[in-house]
Parts: sequence; C-alpha cells; structure tokens
Amino acid sequence: MRGLDPGAEESVLVLQKVGAPAAGRRRRRPRKPDEEAAPLTLTRITAIRAFAPFEGEEAAARWLEEACEAEDTVEVLVDEALELLNRALHAQALASANPYSRAELSAEGAERILVGFGSGEETAVGRFRDARAVDVAPRSSRRRRREEELRPQERVAAILGGRERADACETLLLRARADLDAGREREGALQLRVGLEALLVELKGALADPGHEEDMTELQARRREAGEAANEALAGELSPQRRDQAGELLKLSERVLRRRRLLKG
Repeated sequence: MRGLDPGAEESVLVLQKVGAPAAGRRRRRPRKPDEEAAPLTLTRITAIRAFAPFEGEEAAARWLEEACEAEDTVEVLVDEALELLNRALHAQALASANPYSRAELSAEGAERILVGFGSGEETAVGRFRDARAVDVAPRSSRRRRREEELRPQERVAAILGGRERADACETLLLRARADLDAGREREGALQLRVGLEALLVELKGALADPGHEEDMTELQARRREAGEAANEALAGELSPQRRDQAGELLKLSERVLRRRRLLKG
C-alpha cells in the first residue's frame, strides 16, 4: 500500500484467518441447544514497513530492543499499523459499497500486539524472526477513565429504554472525529459543518452553565470557519489553516457534548 502523495512510503498489509474450520468441515445443519459453540476465528494482521529494511539481523535486533524500551516509539508503531489497517478497511467498504462494514479498529480490540522483524518470506505469512509483545494498557487506562466519567452504560440504558434521545449532532461529530483521526480531512470537514450546525440548534440553552454559554457563543461566532473549511474540502485538499480550524472547532464541540453529559448525568 502507498499513499497518494508523490514519494509516499510503501507498506505491506497481510491478513490471515487463524483457527478457521476447514472448508469441507463447516456445519450446515442447525446446532443442538446443548452443543458447544465452535471456536472463534481470529484474524492475524501483519503491517510490514517495507520502506525501512534493515541492513542485517543484528541491526534489526538492536532496533527491536530499543523500540520496545521506549513507550512513545511503541505507540507510534502501533498507530502506524492501525492507520494502515483502517485505510484498507475503508477502501474495502468503498469498493464493496457496503455501508455496514466496520470502518475503524483500535488497539484496545486486539487480542495481542507484537512488534518484531523477519525476512520477506516470514513476514509475508505473518511470521517473525524475533518479536516482543507490547502493552497498550496506558492508552486503555486513559480511555477507561474517560468512559467512567461519562458513565456510558447508564446512558446506553436510558437511550434503549426510551428515557433519552440521542442528538443528531452526536452521531455527526463522531463521524467527523473518525474521519479526521484517519486522515480523511475532506470528509471530516464536511461532517463537521453539518454536525456543528446541528449542535448549535440542539444544545442551545441545554445547560445553565457559564462554560456552556461561553463555548456555544464561540462556536456560533466561528461557524463560518466550518463552512469555509467544508467549501474548501469540496474543491480539494484542506490548507493547513483550514485543517487547524476544523480540528479546533471539533475539539470545542466535543467539549460542549462532554460537559452536557457530565453535568446532566
């Protein structure tokens, strides 16, 4: 895989089913209630940095040792692999015109994450000469703390029980965040414009809180920036200025939503 920019670095993505039943042994008849469920199939995903080959095994081993000792380096490598994978999933969803494809995966959903090296023949089948398991717990802990503050399970129950209605702006801004984080800046800017418009209507007067009013006033004053970013996205790629403005407006919108959820419970 290669990005659209000239001179973009080349990477390779290998996906393999692990634990899948043999084709001839797949069950066609209904399963009896007392029968055990079949083992789950896992997908092993290998992201190969084809643009950065090592001079030899000694250099590769030294890189692996140093990379795994630095938490920041591990995060960069994991994010790089996830970006590659999610680009492929997004391309598959577009190519198959399937709106129900799962578009984004995260490190927290992985059974295990390895960083390693190997020959071309080894990595082509998802194998390594040497590899280390890495821990993404710090990232998971941050997300867990944020989820605990927002008490998502309580809100899920309220929405499913008909006691609360989700606002349209929440869905639209979530899509904008997913697009911007995945590097789909044009799509993110377009989602942001309509998401911000919906937020300004749906959350007007939602809280008797000075912070809420201040943020809503700023968003109202800067709504033109969202429109200009979206118009620029229709014509082509975003300029650095528009990209920064879109990111700032999305963060501000997310803060408004988060405050509403925290204060209203």
